[in-house]
Amino acid sequence: MFKPKLNRFPAVLLTGVLLILAVIYISLTNGSFDMTLGDTINTLLRIHPDPDNTTVIFEYRLPRIVIALLIGFGLGIAGAVVQGVTRNGLADPGILGISAGAGAGIVIFIFFFQTSVITDEWYSVFVRPLFGWFGGLAAAGLITLFSWKRGMLDIQRFILIGVAISAGFSAISMYLSLKMDPDDFQKATIWVHGSIYHATWVYIAAVLPWLVCLTPVILLKHGMLDLFQLEDISVKGLGVELNRQRLVLLLCSVGLVSACVSIGGNITFIGLIAPHVAKQLVSVQHRYILPVSGLAGMLLVLTADLVARTVAPTEIPVGIVAAVIGIPYFVYLLMRGKS
Repeated sequence: MFKPKLNRFPAVLLTGVLLILAVIYISLTNGSFDMTLGDTINTLLRIHPDPDNTTVIFEYRLPRIVIALLIGFGLGIAGAVVQGVTRNGLADPGILGISAGAGAGIVIFIFFFQTSVITDEWYSVFVRPLFGWFGGLAAAGLITLFSWKRGMLDIQRFILIGVAISAGFSAISMYLSLKMDPDDFQKATIWVHGSIYHATWVYIAAVLPWLVCLTPVILLKHGMLDLFQLEDISVKGLGVELNRQRLVLLLCSVGLVSACVSIGGNITFIGLIAPHVAKQLVSVQHRYILPVSGLAGMLLVLTADLVARTVAPTEIPVGIVAAVIGIPYFVYLLMRGKS
């Protein structure tokens, strides 16, 4: 049943890696300060490096590229989990309110505990994901509470209530942002809409442990995500603790989303598009969907960041570029669902 597409799996992975390497090369060499291939290689390998080239690559472009890759991977994996748990191809951490909840938690941290929105203090960078996780948990908890019906999770209500919860947490974030100083408000607004302009190596160290700890748990439960595509009564008949397994996977996805939001803001639609790309390219089995979805998310965020900083004289938030790509695709999925 899955053989024709599974034969593509190694080729898809290889093609994805090559495309990512190509975008990395363009990102390293292009921008307000253009560099040649030779300059880039010499700087990376520390062969007679030029001080200006070293600063541009190691202080600005390389951290930003790594952050884009980590955020894209985390959002792609989380999106595949959410779609698998809810059995809905239109589900996305951003649409369901998880990203908005995480963003609200981080804005609360910024408003009450930081004097400036953008800071490289190591403790603030490492604590922010925890506040995002609590905010994401609050959103997921409210959605689950209101979606609970007769001892089971009503998936259709889960989606609709998630949209409402997202609007509520976005309103909280906007209200607190308006109470900030004008300078901090401008920075917070850009960050909330998705921006990795201020990426540093400290940010990478903050988000990496979440990905390293939570991704293996999700990958080991790929078979459970396959079972979730059956009706609930069938899954229960197999002896699976349905609600417990859903909760574990949702907590892992909330953790990934919260870590990504704490660093890059609310970059929407990546978690929607990446799993669909994976399903089209390889299979409906999650052992293949998850890695390809992560790879697709990496490519999408990296490309969106490249466009965001090169297409206009002033930088555009990455989240806006992702939305420009994602909204038409979301409408396409809706129309295809109707047909």
